[in-house]
Amino acid sequence: MILLQSPSRYLLQILYNRVQNLEKGVELDCQWVEFDDIRYHIQGSVKNPNVLLLSVSLPIPPPETVFFGGLPLGALEAIKAAYGVVAQILDPPRDGFNLTLKLNLSKLPPDEEQKHALLTKIASVREVVMGAPLRAVLKQLVTRTVPSDLGKPVALVHRLNESFFLVPQADKVTVIFPMRFNDSIDTVLATSFLQEFVEARRTAGLNNAPPCLWSPSPPQELTEAFTEALSANAGFVSFVIFSRHVEGRKLDRTVWNLSTFHAYVNYHVKCSECFMHTRMRRQVESLIQALDRAKPDPEKAKKNSPNRSFKRMSLKDGNNSLGSRSWK
Repeated sequence: MILLQSPSRYLLQILYNRVQNLEKGVELDCQWVEFDDIRYHIQGSVKNPNVLLLSVSLPIPPPETVFFGGLPLGALEAIKAAYGVVAQILDPPRDGFNLTLKLNLSKLPPDEEQKHALLTKIASVREVVMGAPLRAVLKQLVTRTVPSDLGKPVALVHRLNESFFLVPQADKVTVIFPMRFNDSIDTVLATSFLQEFVEARRTAGLNNAPPCLWSPSPPQELTEAFTEALSANAGFVSFVIFSRHVEGRKLDRTVWNLSTFHAYVNYHVKCSECFMHTRMRRQVESLIQALDRAKPDPEKAKKNSPNRSFKRMSLKDGNNSLGSRSWK
């Protein structure tokens, strides 16, 4: 199993190159799109090489989710807490984006380890913004705070027009994913994958992992959710998160793994499909080779056959031949 990494590797590479070559003052203007329809745009000028403008576009949220100013709940506070004086939030953001940050590289810490950690955190802006509401709910498990919306499902966006749900309770948080796939083959593979995923959780080596359940129909916790949000052709996956799963550094890893769970499943479904196609092509090639070996070689058959020629005799020649034999 391959887990997706939190920092955007391309953004992290751009930030490293910029920090190491500030004296060159190169013009910078890059745009790219990553999985789950997250779009980035970073700009830098020659006149002020220490300043970068980083814009991020998030997937369009479904109607059941709650956004404030184009961002998930608690995203602004999370950005300020994560980046401090290095990042300034521009209001309004650039056209077509949900967030624009003004990065001042001159305010990076001088210590190399701290600088590396902060640049990695900037490259993880997706996790900071998209995971802010999930992080706030999971933190309540650590502080033993009873949530005000106890037992009510909270919808969070994680893909284009798709959401997953949190059901906070006093001692746990249930995270429910409606699994949707456009391709029928992907749906079949994902259903099988998720069922095996649940079975793997029951092995002895994964006793400390969050309990995992799969069901073809919506769980009882989603009885109050929007009907449109409960359409799932690959069933529903539920994780039960306890305080031991979010203690200390586990919180960041849990937030990221839950936020990108659908992308994780989709990635492995595509890899499985590719592997099966490769095996099928190899099997077909071996069958074709076996059929080719079974075909007779016309050149070889011609060489092995004796060099004989036949002449068709006429009726007169046949009578003469018989007459000559009778005189002997």
